[in-house]
Amino acid sequence: MNGSTARADLRRQLARGCVLAPGIYNAMFARLVEEVGFRCAYMTGFGTAARYGVADVGLITQSEMVVNLRAICSATKLPVIADADTGYGNALNVTRTVRSWERAGAAALHIEDQVFPKKCGFMRGKQVIPLDEAVAKLRAALDARSDGLVVIARTDALAVNGWDDVIARTRAFVDAGADLVFVDGIRTRDDLATYANELVKAGLPCVYNGAFDPTEVERLGFKVQILAGLALAAVHNATTAAMDALRDTGSVDAVLADYGAIR
Repeated sequence: MNGSTARADLRRQLARGCVLAPGIYNAMFARLVEEVGFRCAYMTGFGTAARYGVADVGLITQSEMVVNLRAICSATKLPVIADADTGYGNALNVTRTVRSWERAGAAALHIEDQVFPKKCGFMRGKQVIPLDEAVAKLRAALDARSDGLVVIARTDALAVNGWDDVIARTRAFVDAGADLVFVDGIRTRDDLATYANELVKAGLPCVYNGAFDPTEVERLGFKVQILAGLALAAVHNATTAAMDALRDTGSVDAVLADYGAIR
């Protein structure tokens, strides 16, 4: 699916209900998610960093991210929502990022308001840029896009400044023209309930990143749920178990009995 078709497909899905997007970190898993029957996929920055063997602390460059994104979009017909971190600099860098993500085939991207170098949304010690700077970067993204790209404005302010700042930021992002807003760092059911009560019920189109039951997330009114680390965790755990079995038994038989060949 080319980029414009994927973007139109994603917008149709958003109009119908909550979009569930499993996280993927390479092209092989993009195909797997499609073959299983999902309608959308999410290219995780955390997973892309892991693909290169580094932590998600701003070490992966814009060019490394877009190489992975291009391979993923070439491997699947699904619309791909893609992490674009902080946009990799100021408003000018954001412009280049948006155009690069579009050329690679992304249906949507999210830009966050962290100080660069950023950290994974669930790590301690995050910092966020001033709201006016975040809005300026968002407007640069909106001005740079073409052909229906869905622009998601992410805030990491919850762990830094609390809900009052989150509410102010997300409202400002929607007022500036963001298609969706995304509060990262939702850890508890109480956090999720506050997110729904303060933002979703106020009419803001919201993205949830986490593993609470998708049926519940849809019932609460979220527009998108991403499961950023699910596939990566499954692969990590299964591979660790397989290597442990190989080390302990000295035979591949035990590994094959449990995991077999790729179907």
